[in-house]
Amino acid sequence: MTATDPVVPAGGGALAEPVERVGRGWTAALSLANGAIWVGWFGPLQILLASQAEHFAPGTGMSKETVLAWVTGAGAVVSLAANPFFGALSDRTTARWGRRTPWIVAGSAGGALSLLLLAGAGGVWTMAAGWCLVQLTLNAAFAAITAAVPDRVPRLQRGSVGGWLGAAQILGVVGGTGLAAAAGGTGAGYAACAVFTLAGVLPYVLRHPDLRLPASARAPWAWRSFLASFRLSPRRHPDLAWAWLTRFLINLSNALVLLYLLYYLRDRLHHHDPEEGVLVLTAVNAVTLLATVVVGGVWSDRVGRRKPFVIWSGVLMAVATAALAGWQTWPGAIVASAVLGIGFGVFTSVDFALMTDVLPEALDRGKDLGVINIANALPQVAAPALAAPIVTHLGGYRVLYLVSAAIGLAGAVLVRRIRGVE
Repeated sequence: MTATDPVVPAGGGALAEPVERVGRGWTAALSLANGAIWVGWFGPLQILLASQAEHFAPGTGMSKETVLAWVTGAGAVVSLAANPFFGALSDRTTARWGRRTPWIVAGSAGGALSLLLLAGAGGVWTMAAGWCLVQLTLNAAFAAITAAVPDRVPRLQRGSVGGWLGAAQILGVVGGTGLAAAAGGTGAGYAACAVFTLAGVLPYVLRHPDLRLPASARAPWAWRSFLASFRLSPRRHPDLAWAWLTRFLINLSNALVLLYLLYYLRDRLHHHDPEEGVLVLTAVNAVTLLATVVVGGVWSDRVGRRKPFVIWSGVLMAVATAALAGWQTWPGAIVASAVLGIGFGVFTSVDFALMTDVLPEALDRGKDLGVINIANALPQVAAPALAAPIVTHLGGYRVLYLVSAAIGLAGAVLVRRIRGVE
């Protein structure tokens, strides 16, 4: 079977462990699609939602930080359920276009429309509803994009492919931030993100046919068994449980850093242009991340080990986060952003490969990766609940970043509990 075969043989090749290396064109197209989804997420998260929260807050009796926390928290709750749910649906999809492609198309189109609806929000409630729709639809696409990797990529190529996906992710963050900041207004920013999100998935879905699942391989539908499939026992799959926990903790640490970055620059550092400052820090972070994300994944593939890379990248990120607490100046923020990028680059590619290595069943790749991706979404719920009281009542940004560093360090240490992966 070649890397682009669209039809599954009678034996159920869509469920087989891939052995043929994927080509550069396939990796580039999937990476672009992944980056487009992150544009749709992070243009709002970095700039647009914060601006809307500041605009709507005076009429609510809440601070802008609290409004932003509630809105992003509500969207993250939707994301918690949407990613594994749509991943499980894509596992069962027997369409002629394959298991994953229909959900990539539907999710990205729905996400673009939801971003346009969010642009017209007239208050906090409609803002929250629009962001929840964005999370619902884009998670459908993201679940399918993520599951395409264990479907098609052999184990010893997943670090490098994960590196390119991670590079696309940070470019999506930078691109979304840049589009939001340069568009000339909140509505225009949302429109720019919507167009890019939809256009970015087209090369993959048009040029790379998906693997098809035979109808005979799909179990009969039953709601009870479908819902029960989301329960993964830590006792039966301890490596998956430890891998999930380490990803959650490190992502929570990172989410605490990003959530109030605009307000940190404005209210603590008194930066003359905080929106431009966010863009500068994001760009610095992107440069150092891009310098390590692919290299880290390729190096991990070559040595056949994952855990040391994840551990030391997590430690480095914790050190950088602690620097934000102790060195609260604009140069300090730039240095911390650079070091965070180095650590997160290696973590992004190698941890993704580690996650695919601990998946229990080929039939449930999309669902299991969706459950794992809860470790990306749940920090978006936990971070506002943890950060808002710390910033407003318990010591401000210095305490916030010290707590964040401790959480990230714990995640790095717990990687050692994984036994089935070196």
